[in-house]
Amino acid sequence: MTKPKKLEKILDLDTKSIEELNNLKQQEEAHLEVVMSHFKTMRISAAKLLASKNALNTIKQSHEGSEIMIPLTESLYVPGKMKDIEKVTVELGTGFYVEKENQKAVDFLERKWKLVEENSKQIMKAINETKKNLEQIHICINGKLAQIRARQEGLCHQKEVAP
Repeated sequence: MTKPKKLEKILDLDTKSIEELNNLKQQEEAHLEVVMSHFKTMRISAAKLLASKNALNTIKQSHEGSEIMIPLTESLYVPGKMKDIEKVTVELGTGFYVEKENQKAVDFLERKWKLVEENSKQIMKAINETKKNLEQIHICINGKLAQIRARQEGLCHQKEVAP
Protein backbone atom coordinates (compact mmCIF):
# COMPACT_ATOMS: atom_id res chain seq x y z
CA MET A 1 0.00 0.00 0.00
CA THR A 2 1.44 3.33 -1.05
CA LYS A 3 1.30 6.25 1.30
CA PRO A 4 -0.93 9.00 -0.07
CA LYS A 5 0.58 12.41 -0.66
CA LYS A 6 -1.11 15.74 -0.64
CA LEU A 7 -2.29 16.36 -4.17
CA GLU A 8 -1.61 20.07 -4.17
CA LYS A 9 2.07 19.35 -3.50
CA ILE A 10 2.29 16.88 -6.41
CA LEU A 11 -0.12 18.31 -8.96
CA ASP A 12 -1.43 21.70 -9.84
CA LEU A 13 -5.08 20.70 -9.94
CA ASP A 14 -6.06 23.97 -11.60
CA THR A 15 -4.16 22.99 -14.75
CA LYS A 16 -6.08 19.72 -15.13
CA SER A 17 -9.13 19.29 -17.31
CA ILE A 18 -12.41 18.09 -15.84
CA GLU A 19 -11.83 14.69 -17.46
CA GLU A 20 -8.38 14.44 -15.88
CA LEU A 21 -9.81 15.51 -12.53
CA ASN A 22 -12.55 12.88 -12.79
CA ASN A 23 -9.93 10.22 -13.54
CA LEU A 24 -7.89 11.40 -10.57
CA LYS A 25 -11.03 11.34 -8.43
CA GLN A 26 -11.74 7.74 -9.46
CA GLN A 27 -8.18 6.74 -8.60
CA GLU A 28 -8.42 8.36 -5.17
CA GLU A 29 -11.82 6.74 -4.53
CA ALA A 30 -10.40 3.33 -5.46
CA HIS A 31 -7.41 3.96 -3.19
CA LEU A 32 -9.74 5.00 -0.37
CA GLU A 33 -11.75 1.81 -0.79
CA VAL A 34 -8.60 -0.35 -0.54
CA VAL A 35 -7.30 1.54 2.48
CA MET A 36 -10.69 1.33 4.22
CA SER A 37 -10.70 -2.42 3.61
CA HIS A 38 -7.24 -2.69 5.21
CA PHE A 39 -8.46 -0.65 8.15
CA LYS A 40 -11.48 -2.91 8.64
CA THR A 41 -9.22 -5.98 8.56
CA MET A 42 -6.92 -4.40 11.15
CA ARG A 43 -9.83 -3.59 13.45
CA ILE A 44 -11.10 -7.18 13.22
CA SER A 45 -7.61 -8.48 14.00
CA ALA A 46 -7.26 -6.14 16.97
CA ALA A 47 -10.61 -7.29 18.36
CA LYS A 48 -9.66 -10.96 18.01
CA LEU A 49 -6.28 -10.41 19.67
CA LEU A 50 -7.88 -8.55 22.55
CA ALA A 51 -10.53 -11.26 22.97
CA SER A 52 -7.80 -13.93 23.00
CA LYS A 53 -5.76 -12.03 25.56
CA ASN A 54 -8.83 -11.53 27.77
CA ALA A 55 -9.71 -15.22 27.50
CA LEU A 56 -6.22 -16.21 28.61
CA ASN A 57 -6.38 -13.78 31.52
CA THR A 58 -9.59 -15.41 32.78
CA ILE A 59 -8.11 -18.91 32.97
CA LYS A 60 -7.33 -19.79 36.56
CA GLN A 61 -5.76 -22.82 38.21
CA SER A 62 -9.22 -23.89 39.38
CA HIS A 63 -10.32 -24.24 35.74
CA GLU A 64 -8.01 -27.20 35.10
CA GLY A 65 -10.18 -30.20 34.23
CA SER A 66 -13.20 -27.99 33.52
CA GLU A 67 -15.37 -28.72 30.52
CA ILE A 68 -15.26 -26.18 27.70
CA MET A 69 -16.61 -25.85 24.20
CA ILE A 70 -13.86 -25.93 21.57
CA PRO A 71 -14.59 -24.07 18.33
CA LEU A 72 -13.93 -26.05 15.18
CA THR A 73 -15.40 -23.31 12.99
CA GLU A 74 -17.17 -20.04 13.78
CA SER A 75 -20.44 -21.92 14.28
CA LEU A 76 -19.35 -25.46 15.23
CA TYR A 77 -18.13 -26.42 18.70
CA VAL A 78 -17.24 -29.70 20.37
CA PRO A 79 -16.98 -30.39 24.10
CA GLY A 80 -13.54 -30.74 25.63
CA LYS A 81 -11.70 -30.58 28.94
CA MET A 82 -8.96 -28.21 29.96
CA LYS A 83 -5.91 -30.34 30.59
CA ASP A 84 -2.86 -28.13 31.19
CA ILE A 85 -3.83 -24.50 31.69
CA GLU A 86 -0.23 -23.32 31.97
CA LYS A 87 0.47 -23.98 28.29
CA VAL A 88 -1.47 -22.81 25.28
CA THR A 89 -0.98 -22.98 21.55
CA VAL A 90 -0.68 -19.58 19.89
CA GLU A 91 -0.92 -18.84 16.18
CA LEU A 92 2.12 -16.87 15.06
CA GLY A 93 0.61 -16.18 11.66
CA THR A 94 0.19 -17.83 8.26
CA GLY A 95 -0.64 -21.19 9.81
CA PHE A 96 2.33 -21.43 12.20
CA TYR A 97 1.56 -22.35 15.79
CA VAL A 98 3.75 -22.52 18.87
CA GLU A 99 3.17 -23.72 22.41
CA LYS A 100 3.73 -21.02 25.01
CA GLU A 101 3.30 -20.63 28.72
CA ASN A 102 0.09 -18.79 29.55
CA GLN A 103 1.73 -15.50 30.63
CA LYS A 104 4.14 -15.51 27.67
CA ALA A 105 1.17 -16.02 25.38
CA VAL A 106 -0.58 -13.04 26.99
CA ASP A 107 2.56 -10.94 26.50
CA PHE A 108 2.81 -12.08 22.87
CA LEU A 109 -0.83 -11.19 22.20
CA GLU A 110 -0.34 -7.80 23.86
CA ARG A 111 2.68 -7.02 21.64
CA LYS A 112 0.83 -8.15 18.55
CA TRP A 113 -2.23 -6.08 19.53
CA LYS A 114 -0.04 -2.97 20.00
CA LEU A 115 1.48 -3.52 16.56
CA VAL A 116 -1.96 -3.83 14.99
CA GLU A 117 -3.09 -0.68 16.81
CA GLU A 118 -0.08 1.26 15.54
CA ASN A 119 -0.68 0.04 11.99
CA SER A 120 -4.35 1.01 12.35
CA LYS A 121 -3.30 4.55 13.27
CA GLN A 122 -1.10 4.73 10.17
CA ILE A 123 -3.92 3.46 8.00
CA MET A 124 -6.28 6.02 9.54
CA LYS A 125 -3.81 8.76 8.59
CA ALA A 126 -3.82 7.43 5.02
CA ILE A 127 -7.63 7.42 5.01
CA ASN A 128 -7.78 11.02 6.22
CA GLU A 129 -5.17 12.14 3.68
CA THR A 130 -7.05 10.43 0.85
CA LYS A 131 -10.31 12.07 1.97
CA LYS A 132 -8.56 15.45 1.93
CA ASN A 133 -7.29 14.71 -1.59
CA LEU A 134 -10.82 13.87 -2.71
CA GLU A 135 -12.13 17.06 -1.16
CA GLN A 136 -9.52 19.10 -3.04
CA ILE A 137 -10.47 17.39 -6.31
CA HIS A 138 -14.18 18.08 -5.68
CA ILE A 139 -13.45 21.74 -4.96
CA CYS A 140 -11.44 22.04 -8.16
CA ILE A 141 -14.10 20.28 -10.26
CA ASN A 142 -16.84 22.49 -8.82
CA GLY A 143 -14.72 25.58 -9.50
CA LYS A 144 -14.17 24.56 -13.11
CA LEU A 145 -17.88 23.83 -13.58
CA ALA A 146 -18.72 27.25 -12.12
CA GLN A 147 -16.28 28.88 -14.57
CA ILE A 148 -17.89 27.04 -17.49
CA ARG A 149 -21.39 28.10 -16.37
CA ALA A 150 -20.23 31.70 -15.94
CA ARG A 151 -18.71 31.70 -19.45
CA GLN A 152 -21.90 30.23 -20.92
CA GLU A 153 -24.05 32.79 -19.12
CA GLY A 154 -21.71 35.52 -20.32
CA LEU A 155 -22.03 34.30 -23.91
CA CYS A 156 -25.81 34.16 -23.60
CA HIS A 157 -25.85 37.68 -22.17
CA GLN A 158 -23.61 38.95 -25.03
CA LYS A 159 -25.97 37.43 -27.60
CA GLU A 160 -28.95 39.16 -25.96
CA VAL A 161 -27.18 42.53 -25.91
CA ALA A 162 -25.64 42.25 -29.41
CA PRO A 163 -27.50 44.18 -32.21
